[in-house]
Formats: sequence, structure tokens, C-alpha cells
Amino acid sequence: MKKILYIILAAASITSCELDRFPYDSVASDELFEGEGGLEAATGGSYSLLKGNGDGGGFAPQLHRIAEFSSDNVSLSGTTTDALFYTYNYNNITTSGRINDLWSSAYKAIVGCNKVIELSTEGEAAESDQLIGENYYLRAYAFFELVNVFGKPYYQGASNLGVPLKLTSDITDIPDRNTVGEVYNQVVEDLLKAESLMSINKTNAYATKEAAQALLSRVYLYMGENDKSIKYADKVINSGRFSLLPTTELGKYFQKTPEDNTETIFCFRFVEEADYNNSGAPGWYTVGSLYANIQGTGWGEMYASKSYLNLINENPEDARKEFIDPQYELDDDGNKIPAVYWVNDNYTYQFRRTTEDNGKIYFTQDESKVEVMTEDNGGETLYYFNNAGTKTYVTYDFDMFKRNGFPKFYILKASLQENVPHLWSPVVSRLAEMYLNKAEAYAEMGDETNALANVNIIRERAGVPTYDDATDFPVGKDLIDVVSDERRLEFAYEGHRKFDVFRNAETLDRRYPGTHLSGSNPYYEVLPTDNRVIEYIPQNQINTQPTLIQND
Repeated sequence: MKKILYIILAAASITSCELDRFPYDSVASDELFEGEGGLEAATGGSYSLLKGNGDGGGFAPQLHRIAEFSSDNVSLSGTTTDALFYTYNYNNITTSGRINDLWSSAYKAIVGCNKVIELSTEGEAAESDQLIGENYYLRAYAFFELVNVFGKPYYQGASNLGVPLKLTSDITDIPDRNTVGEVYNQVVEDLLKAESLMSINKTNAYATKEAAQALLSRVYLYMGENDKSIKYADKVINSGRFSLLPTTELGKYFQKTPEDNTETIFCFRFVEEADYNNSGAPGWYTVGSLYANIQGTGWGEMYASKSYLNLINENPEDARKEFIDPQYELDDDGNKIPAVYWVNDNYTYQFRRTTEDNGKIYFTQDESKVEVMTEDNGGETLYYFNNAGTKTYVTYDFDMFKRNGFPKFYILKASLQENVPHLWSPVVSRLAEMYLNKAEAYAEMGDETNALANVNIIRERAGVPTYDDATDFPVGKDLIDVVSDERRLEFAYEGHRKFDVFRNAETLDRRYPGTHLSGSNPYYEVLPTDNRVIEYIPQNQINTQPTLIQND
């Protein structure tokens, strides 16, 4: 007997105390219309299921791990028995509890949305229409992210298998996998419906008309419908409801109270009182805990990759560097210790402490004194030493604390909300994305002028030089490259990177230090057509619904 949706429906109808994740309240679906506020509370249950919890479980935290840990932005400093390691190194498994959590949390929320949509009547009041629209939005969002995780990128063929489109709360309705195209079409239909129903300006902790428009802009971009992506990005921009944070505040983006952040369009709101102490070990099992140890809390084992650091260090004044927190060693007087470092041919970090003598920089290697020399590169000073007759370029900085030889470049985007070590409200959409969606869409259409105009809005805000035309691009980069790089810089550690790489038919280059290169057959590069670009359907789900077809 197929049990999967019986389990889903039961979970969507569990009691209020089990679902309550302030600021979202919830009640059992059979209590939906028994009292005033029931529709709102039931909608809150779906928010709660997608938000997840303070222990790092549930949809939003697992989605972040799947999207970022398999990107080129991160470097894990060890191995682990946690199933996230198999996502990180592209040796995916069918029995990952984290992948199963993503799937089951999403479908529980989807069934909850379906129940609200079925039992509600449109047109009775703006308030109830708003709530119905929010359920359409949440359902669309869940399907969209599911099809990105379990279905091949849209450009590879709309006929490829996606995920089941469960559109009712009927426990006898147990759909098999729909195609990627069918899922995308449903997402668009739901978002257009949501846009038409929502008219109330709630805080960014809730879906709104602009949240639907922002997600439509992204969905259309993924589908290659560039005109529509631009159209919906402009709707959000022209609404006047949002503004980019100034350069001076950008590095503190995720530390702000979400409702006070003028750039966030929609986020899943976490609060300390209800979301941070579920396990009795506050902060230790959150997403941010793996990225950093802050105020004595957190594992601090997943660091910014050398690949990402190389990109952001191209402009030392980039305000987005504040999201990376290098852990420097100090001498007995509390001063940083000068050093050079580089990555050798085996993708291993090499650090050497330096000294100065008569204005020259030296380090010791194999008991020999090696001089660090400089050269000018268009006004930028490059550092190198002669290594067997060839130049080895190095970073001249300071020595760092390391774990297993990996320097601790902590990542702060999932931490420090309201100065709580690893409190974090995952952002689904923010205004910067609207400009970069437009930039990419214009670039794909060959419109360099408009593409650069939108890229430059983001670069100027970051405090880095803007581009007048292609002559300003880094060597070897074209218009698509500079847009892609800007998306990477702006949205690193926000759950975009993996999808951005593969949906654009790019190869993921992971030739940098990290334990993803451990083992006998590591992925140095991941092709967009590789089967492991998408996750396996959880075996638990296939066990309960054998007609689900597994990914290759």
C-alpha cells in the first residue's frame, strides 16, 4: 500500500504545539474555520514547515546545504559521517537523511497549502485573498526548489523527470514524477495566481505580491524567458517598497533584524526565543555553526574556498569581504604575524611566516632563506618567489589558525542576526537579485549596455570599480562571465551558486583545497550534464511509493 501521502497529510495536520515556530502560528487543518484567525494560523503552519527549525532541520536549512555545500564557494576541512559530506563531494547517496528531510518537509507544506486553497473562497475579503495567495506562493516556492534539486536544469529538456505535482490534500491522490516542464508551468501558474490575490503590504517575513513577482523573475530567468524575467524584476524595483542597503551597511546585511532590512523582499523569519534552543545546545546545530565558531559557539569547519577568495580579492575594497572573517594567529604582543601563502600543485595550502630585512621580505623554506619579490600589475602589487626557475605567486598577508592544514576563513552570512551567534533568517529574495536577474537576461539577449547598467548598480554599491564596456573586463572574461561572477560575489552562501552554474551549462571547477578532493576518484570538475548534478530521490520515499522513478 502506498503510504507516502498518508504520512505527508498526517504531518500537515499535527498539533499546534508541534508546528509552532514563532512568528508563524498554526493549527490542525480540521480546525481551519472553527475560530477567528484560523486561516491565518493554518497558513502559518506551512511557513513553519518550510522554514525548518533552530536545530538546522527542515526545508530551508537543508536546501541551503544542498545548494551551497556542492558549490565552488566552500571548502570542508575534514571528513564527517554526516550525510552532507556526500552532497559536498558529489558521491550522493540514496539514504541521506538530510535529502529525505528536504523532500518530506516540502511535501508536508505543499499538502498544507493545498488544504487551505481547497477550503477557502476567493473574493470574500482582501485579507483572506492575501492568505490564499500566500499559500499559492509557498506551494510554488516548494515545487520550484524541489525541481531544482531533483530534476535536471530546464535548458537540458522540459521532458526530463522532475518531481510529483501533488495538488490536492486527498490521501488517495498519489502522483508519480511529473516532467521538469510540467513542474515549471505549475510554478508559474501558482505565482501568477498569488500575484493576483495578494494586495496587503505585510513585512518581509511573509509572502507578498512583490515576493511572487521576484520569484517569477527568477523562474523565468531559469527558463530562458528573458523578457519576462526583466518585466517581473522591474515590477519589484518600481514598486518602491525596497531599497538597496548602502555600502556601509552591506557587510552587516544578515545581522539586521529582518523586518528592518529595506532590501529583503521575503525571508523565513527565525527568532531567538523559539528557534535557537531546540536541542539544548543553542546554535550548535544551525547552518551557521559549520561555517564559524562565534562567541564560543559553532564547529567552524567549512570555510570560504580559495576559488571564491581569489575572486573577491580582485578588489580589496569590496564591501562583501566583510562576510568572510579570517582567523589570524597573534604573537605574544597581540599582533598579527606577517606571512605569505599559496596553493601548490597538489591543491594544498602552504603558509610561511615572513621577516623583513633592509626593506625586503623573506621566508625560510628547507632551511634556506627565500626572498619574496614584487612586480607591478597595472597599479596592483603582485608578490612571488622564484621556485626552480619559475615564479610562484603568493598572497602576502598574515598567518592564520588552521584545521587539518586548512586556514579558517569563517563565513558569516548565516550568523549573528541581532548579535546572536548563529541566528539566521534565510533570505529567499532580495532587491539585489532583481538587478542581477535583469543583467543576466540582458546579457543573454546580447544587450551589453543594459546588462552593464544593472551590474554596475551592484558593483557601485559594493564599492568596486564599474564597467564602462568590454575593455574593462578582466582578461579572458566576456559579458556573460562578468554577470556570472557578480552573481557569485553577491549571492555566495545564499543558496544560488550551484543552480546558477549548472542552469547556465557551466562546468563547476573545484580545483582548490578541500576534502572534496580526498579519496580515489575526486571530482575536480563537475559537468552540467553529470548525473550527480541532481540528488537521488530519497530511498525512503521510493520504499513507500515504488512507482517513483529513481534518478540515474
